[in-house]
Amino acid sequence: MRRHLRRSVSSIVLFMSVAALAVAWSASSADAKDSRSGKRAVHTVSLFPQALPWRTAPAHSILLKELHSGRVLYEHESEKRMSPASLTKIMSALVILEKGHLDDQATISKNAARAPKTHLRLKAGEVFRLEDLLKAMLIVSANDACLAAVEHVGGDEEQFVMLMNEKAAALGLSGTHFSNGCGFDGPEHYSTAEDLATLSEVALQNAVFRELVREEREIITPISGHRAYVLHNTNRLLGRIPGVEGVKTGFTSKAGRCLIAKVSQNGSDLLLVILNSNRRWNTAKSLIDYGLRVTETVKQPL
Repeated sequence: MRRHLRRSVSSIVLFMSVAALAVAWSASSADAKDSRSGKRAVHTVSLFPQALPWRTAPAHSILLKELHSGRVLYEHESEKRMSPASLTKIMSALVILEKGHLDDQATISKNAARAPKTHLRLKAGEVFRLEDLLKAMLIVSANDACLAAVEHVGGDEEQFVMLMNEKAAALGLSGTHFSNGCGFDGPEHYSTAEDLATLSEVALQNAVFRELVREEREIITPISGHRAYVLHNTNRLLGRIPGVEGVKTGFTSKAGRCLIAKVSQNGSDLLLVILNSNRRWNTAKSLIDYGLRVTETVKQPL
C-alpha cells in the first residue's frame, strides 16, 4: 500500500512538472506573439515560482533556458531592448573569429590605446597576435584590446560594426542593433536577453570562443615580449560553481550589471542571461540552482 502510494505521489509530481513546462512554454509563446504584434506586455514566466527566493524579478531582464530541450525555465521581460554593455563583445568575437586570422599581427592604434573604461593600458604602436587581443577582450573585457582587434579586422570600427549588424540580421536577432564594437552605451546600441541567448549559443559552437570564455587566468605579451599582461576572468562564477563554462560579464552606467552564464551539470546544459541586476552573482546562483532542480525533477522516472 505504501509503495503504491509513493509511486502515485511520484507520478503526480512528474505530471505537474510536465504540465508546468507546457504552461510556461505556451505563455512564453503567447507573450512573444504580443511583442511581435506591437504590444508591450510585461511578463514573467517561471515553472515553479515558489522555488525562487524573491517575489519580483531581481533584474530588468532575465532568460534561463535548458539547451538540450530548448525549453525556457524562467524569463522576465526577455524581449525588452536593453543596453548590452560588454556582452556586445560576444558578437565582436564571433565576427573576428569568422573574418580574421588568429595569427595575424595587429598594431595598437592611438585610438585604441585611448579606449575608455576597462582597459589594459596597451601602448600605441605595440603589436599583438590577434588571438591575444581576443583573449583580453573576452576574459577581462579590455576595451583597448577590443578596439584594436575590431580595427584590424574591419579596417575601422565603422566597417566592423556593419559586419556585426549583418551577422545579427543573418541570425534573426530582430531586437538587436550595434553602433560600436565594444559595448559603449548609445541610443542605437541595444539587444535583448532572448537575442543574446541565441547569439551565445552560436558563439559557443566555435571551439576557440568556447575555450577562451572558460579560462580563469591567462597571460599575453606583445610580439616584442617586453611586457606581460595578466588576465583574470571577470566572471566570478568560474571555479566557484561546478560546471560553469563562461560566458561573459558586462557593466555600464546605463546597462547596469549584466551576465551570461553557461552551466553543464548532471546531464543538463543551462544558459542564463541577466541584464541590469544589482545582485547579479546572487541572482545567477539562485537561478542556476533553480534550473538544475527543475531539469532534475522533470528527468525523474516514474
